[in-house]
Amino acid sequence: MPEYPLLIIGGGQSGLATARAANRRGLRPLLLDAAEDAGGSWPHYYDSLALFSPARFSALPGRALGGDGDRYPRRDEIVDYLRDYATHLDADIRHGHRVTRIQAEHGAFTAITDDGGSFAARAVVAATGGFSRPYRPVLPGLADFTGTVLHTADYRRPCPFAGQRVVIVGAGNSAVQIATELADTARVTLASRSPIAWANARPLGRDIHWWFVRTGLDSAPLRKIWLKGPVLVNDDGRHRAAFATGNPDRRAMFTRLEDGKVEWSDGTRESIDTLILATGYRPALDYLHGTGALDDGGAPLHTGGVSTTVPGLGYVGLEFQRSFSSATLRGAGRDAAHVIRHLRAGRTWR
Repeated sequence: MPEYPLLIIGGGQSGLATARAANRRGLRPLLLDAAEDAGGSWPHYYDSLALFSPARFSALPGRALGGDGDRYPRRDEIVDYLRDYATHLDADIRHGHRVTRIQAEHGAFTAITDDGGSFAARAVVAATGGFSRPYRPVLPGLADFTGTVLHTADYRRPCPFAGQRVVIVGAGNSAVQIATELADTARVTLASRSPIAWANARPLGRDIHWWFVRTGLDSAPLRKIWLKGPVLVNDDGRHRAAFATGNPDRRAMFTRLEDGKVEWSDGTRESIDTLILATGYRPALDYLHGTGALDDGGAPLHTGGVSTTVPGLGYVGLEFQRSFSSATLRGAGRDAAHVIRHLRAGRTWR
């Protein structure tokens, strides 16, 4: 069995950025991806998804998004962009290979795939990111709720919900965007523990991401600060105007679900048809169980994307891995370069 200098797991934006960073360090990686084509999680997002950052701040290293840099690209454009990016990489990319287990022994790794494949490598970067494992929290009464329960990962378009009573759990960008879209055909409430934290999308006439980049906040280690407060929702005024009409509306988190009903904090109860969980994602790293790379909750033990427990193992695509923008298109390349540099320094490459 040949031994590769570097194995990258995942063919989305993080995996592709890592492959480019490896090439620039003189390494020709093997990239294994479970999907049948490049694009990562992007093809599975809801139809109307638009980026919250302009095109000029939403590209991987070495290949800009064409067209107006101030526009907000939509889902399908990003899917096409990532597929095109993959075709221009000098990397061995193999689709349809889902890694189910990693063995780490004597400073080397073996990846086992669901089709029985086995691949040896001197180093591994887990680039399966944080958007392929939907997080479904434990909510009082959820297990016995008789209505429809979806995660935003399952949501595609508003037409199936026409005429329904819908409650969305969460108060982030996706929750607000989906609530506003659904309100055209359904009665929608956004339920959250904190009020919506509105952020002006264009302070002083500049997109907020321009300010992030210019001030250095984009690459600053903000994890501890950022996670203390609510998620900021970028808005140019349209979402706030929609909520001002009363549909959608925002309410404090309900106290429990019972049969097909929700009980609100003031004690009132009402029937609902669908509950949508806009509750985020967790890193999809089950294949690392047994290596010592994860804590008891399944979270990676790392500093800046470099494993603190398994030499030769790195991560790209984790939320707040090194900065505010770590899990974004523009942040992936910066983190990938950092991880490859550290792995390169700590490995004996053949």
